[in-house]
Amino acid sequence: MGEFSVDDKARSPWTSLKGVDIVSISPSKTRKIKGTITIPGSKSLTNRALIISAMSQGKSTVTGILKSDDSYWCIDTLKNLGIDIEVNGNTAIIVGNGLKWNSGELYVGSAGTIARFLPGALALSNKGIWKIEASQSMSKRPIASLVNALEECGAEICYLNNEGYYPLLIKGKELKGGEVNLSGAISSQFISGLLIAAPYFKESFIVNITDHIVQHSYVHLTLELMKKFGAKVKYDNSLKKIEVYPSGYFPQDLNLEADASTACYFLALAAITNGRVRIDNLTYETLQPDIKMVDVFERMGCKVTRGSTYIELEGVTQLRGGFEISMREMSDQTLTLAAISPFADGPITIKDVEHIRHHESNRISAICESLSNLGIKIEEFSDGLKVFPGNPKPTLLDTYDDHRVAMSLALIGSRVKGILLKDPGCVSKTCPQFFDLLEGLGLQVNLN
Repeated sequence: MGEFSVDDKARSPWTSLKGVDIVSISPSKTRKIKGTITIPGSKSLTNRALIISAMSQGKSTVTGILKSDDSYWCIDTLKNLGIDIEVNGNTAIIVGNGLKWNSGELYVGSAGTIARFLPGALALSNKGIWKIEASQSMSKRPIASLVNALEECGAEICYLNNEGYYPLLIKGKELKGGEVNLSGAISSQFISGLLIAAPYFKESFIVNITDHIVQHSYVHLTLELMKKFGAKVKYDNSLKKIEVYPSGYFPQDLNLEADASTACYFLALAAITNGRVRIDNLTYETLQPDIKMVDVFERMGCKVTRGSTYIELEGVTQLRGGFEISMREMSDQTLTLAAISPFADGPITIKDVEHIRHHESNRISAICESLSNLGIKIEEFSDGLKVFPGNPKPTLLDTYDDHRVAMSLALIGSRVKGILLKDPGCVSKTCPQFFDLLEGLGLQVNLN
């Protein structure tokens, strides 16, 4: 994939590791990772809750927010739209104004949640005009499916550069609702973006999913949060047909749970070091789909304890491999599994994740190139990869300006001395304190 440029504009004031070009990660002196940690709040829930709170009329208090690049740009965007937001620690107080947005120019960084959830919220405002720009990487990710569906509902949206991609120009007007057909194969966020706007449509709204949804659980998560804010919705578990009725949103006080995607990196540390890690603010009952990664760890031989207020994983001396698995429903953990697969006793084949080629980086190619540079045998497919057992060699690796690439490759440093990662600050997209948490668990982390 070659050299990858860093989009410095997308980094927010909440970015950690400014000025740090390379991080070196080496195993703990005791080798085994043992500890109990508290994981930052869910990125997915944070930005959904912030946007829905802003759309409601009145004051909402959201506790447990994630303070990261993505949530910074969400809050910054909402403030520029005229929403009063006060952040104290991990609590945000949002005073929604019922879609009375200020017109202007907006920047959403690399946050897929804002880029997919905001257009509908703006398009259905009775008045206003907005130019919305995104980061370099976000501007390469398709948006046409969402825009086409919103236009079917009456929205007025123009592309300012390349057809089907950011930047956008949106003119606010009343949206009627009706019925649209939409693919779920590229991103579940397109579906969520439509649904979040729908309680303010003039008429009832139906979305029919024409194929499969790459991650059903994130749509369920959106619907559950909408219901907490008073939306009236009707659907079944298949999510092939979802109905939303006019209702608007009503302010709420919420306490958000930990980010399951982030938690999995630390559970993976226990898995590959024969250690033990307990996450004290997350349970298996979460609707976040990545929690199912613990089932994969069990398949690899680990012991998982599903507590009423926590989840704990104990590793094993030798991880089990020799299987094929679909990671479609928890595709953000594809790179986590790929990074620990060299330490298994047989090859692991990951399938059904072609859509992650269109995330912050081409994640399939990025992890294949990285593992190959580490000396690991890889087979790459259009929708996944196969990782063979091996002994990674220390080397300098790109992170492709992608937080999930960086966090996954960092895991290898718990077994191999001197894993070097370029641009470690990219983890600020979802977990600015990631390397601090690694160090707190005993890994040797050196910043240069």
